[in-house]
Amino acid sequence: MVKKKFYFIFSGLIFLAACQTADEGESADEIDALLENSWTDIENEAASTEVNLYMWGGDEGINEYIDEWVSPALEEEAAVTLNRIPMDTEEILQRLLTEKRAGRDAGSIDIIWLNGENFKNAKDNDLLAGSFTEELPNFQNYYDTESSAFQLDFGTAVDGMEAPWGQVQFVFHYDETQIDHPPENFQDLKGWIQENPGRFTYPNPSDFTGNAFIRHLLYENADEPSSVYNQPLDEEQMQDPAGQTLDYLEEIQPDLWREGSHYPNSLTELDRLYSNGEVWMTMGYNEARAESLVERGVFPESTRSFVMEPGSIGNTHFLSIPFNSPNMAGALVAINHMLSPEAQLEKMKPSPWGENTPISIDKLDDDMQQKFQEVDRGDTVLPTEKLEESFLPESDASYVGWLEDQWFNEIIQE
Repeated sequence: MVKKKFYFIFSGLIFLAACQTADEGESADEIDALLENSWTDIENEAASTEVNLYMWGGDEGINEYIDEWVSPALEEEAAVTLNRIPMDTEEILQRLLTEKRAGRDAGSIDIIWLNGENFKNAKDNDLLAGSFTEELPNFQNYYDTESSAFQLDFGTAVDGMEAPWGQVQFVFHYDETQIDHPPENFQDLKGWIQENPGRFTYPNPSDFTGNAFIRHLLYENADEPSSVYNQPLDEEQMQDPAGQTLDYLEEIQPDLWREGSHYPNSLTELDRLYSNGEVWMTMGYNEARAESLVERGVFPESTRSFVMEPGSIGNTHFLSIPFNSPNMAGALVAINHMLSPEAQLEKMKPSPWGENTPISIDKLDDDMQQKFQEVDRGDTVLPTEKLEESFLPESDASYVGWLEDQWFNEIIQE
């Protein structure tokens, strides 16, 4: 049974219109008033406080980066204690929504990690504090503040309500002891699946990774990928590409793992199948994520990565502050710290995370530029040139839920 995402709940929230008249702008007023102070005053207010960072906790490398590098450094440099609370983003937004309905002005969440449809839902329902990135010293000093990657998030205007934390590209991972030549396009992939029944599957599209897999296929079946990512969803225009996409998924279903009777509910589940040798491919955002998994012995050392035509979807992910954060000063200081060159450099190293950075390298001093350039991302990571030439922007957030519905109706219920 497909698990429906919480964002379907958001689409029917008419009741918010009635209660927002009194509350509208209060959280924005609060953060605006705070940002009228000097940055030094904000740091002083944040000192000796605790900040609760709510974020997806399904990756051990990411968790280790937060717990063993970010938290100690933030404590030492700013006297701020960072608490990482693992929770799926949809559940975080559901909690905020419940608190919004109850008029709870002081919650428990100070920072959330989000992007895409989750950001759109949070923004549309006034679950965020307001605009703050213009006042972050590290963002202003080391990032291209006018970059379209920071102005739009899956087609939704950011309006300074979230700060760029990382950039990722979608890649496939495979075991080169089992696969000599990975497929170059989706037709090659179909042939390989049919020749190796049971050795491939993908997460169901209620999962972010599974949805991205299907969006790649939609890009492939459109006249041009840009006809998808350059405009909001037009269901009539997308009818033929969507039909071809669903036909493809139906054709490969009998040769999937367990004959398509079960789709992994998460990337974690798919990774487990890959690490156990049940399937010979996995996939996901972050072109370098396999490095730490290989180092920890989760993935085989023979793991390598590839991208297929028509390209590899990439995006920026962000940090934001909820409307009822009890410690907005601490949240600002923590986010500014996580955007620093030092934190971004550590995050880019293969262990424990290995994620690419949205920072502008040319804005760094010569010594720091050299440190970034000397990072060896590892054998599982494709060359920068290959990643850059295959990069495709994300589509509008409306495609995510629409494709999930299409898949559920045509692949599961048929």
